[in-house]
Amino acid sequence: MTRKLKRREVIASGAALALAAALPEVGRTQNTPNKRIEPEKKSAMKLGLISYNVAQNWDLPTILKNCSAAGIEGFEARTQHAHGIEPSLSAQRRQEVKKQFADAGVTLWGLGSTCEFHSPDTAVVQKNIDECKSFVQLAQDVGARGVKVRPNGLRKDIPVDKTLEQIATALRTCGQFGQEHNVEIWLEVHGPETQKPAHIQRIMELCGHPNVGACWNSNNTDVENGSVRAAFELLRPHIRSCHINDLWGNYPYRELFSLFNATGYDRFTLCEVATPIAPDSGVTFLKCYRGLWKELQRA
Repeated sequence: MTRKLKRREVIASGAALALAAALPEVGRTQNTPNKRIEPEKKSAMKLGLISYNVAQNWDLPTILKNCSAAGIEGFEARTQHAHGIEPSLSAQRRQEVKKQFADAGVTLWGLGSTCEFHSPDTAVVQKNIDECKSFVQLAQDVGARGVKVRPNGLRKDIPVDKTLEQIATALRTCGQFGQEHNVEIWLEVHGPETQKPAHIQRIMELCGHPNVGACWNSNNTDVENGSVRAAFELLRPHIRSCHINDLWGNYPYRELFSLFNATGYDRFTLCEVATPIAPDSGVTFLKCYRGLWKELQRA
């Protein structure tokens, strides 16, 4: 492509369909009679959707219908959205949710909590640990693989490493509880200052629990001189899940996907575009998004 795509062009039905039809020819190396054509390597990555924000207003049947129709394989249910997958669910409803995903052939990959552990108030930290545990129990019941938590800032009056250690200690507690319930804990690369890859790596190092990993979040702070390689290599040993957003923007997704595929990543990359999409436009949008996602994995 010779210009950047605008979001309104991607979500508009006509443009989306035209783009999807054109994708097989986009970015392909021109073949020549004397050049041996190598077969494309099959990616092990999977594409999923987060309810934040594309599907924040979709109920669960709509999510499952749209994902199935668009070839979206997994879903992360971010808390406080219309899908209603929350720790308040009854035991019966939890089993119903699990069955709905199974019947639709969509993986309930994770639960997106907002639990965070940087507060100077120990009671607040404990409250977030307890909330994380309730999400772990919910994840076990509905069949989700992990629970996403987040760091959300540093305390200016406290040495940085002390705050990182406090976050890591809380994560270790959550990780142990999650291990007992066969549910992973994923720390999102998130928050003012804490989203810096070096800080996330330090938290992972201090935590040291095998059931705790990182969730790559496709932040601008990953990028150095137009490349994410340095940040990726720092965090790759810890990455258990991945959020992706505007594939048509400035973030180097082609490089990121190449790095993931080169290292055998076989988990989910999850669409987290910031704009809510009307349910009746959902399939069109997701099909187009999947087309872009596939194109960006081609050499």
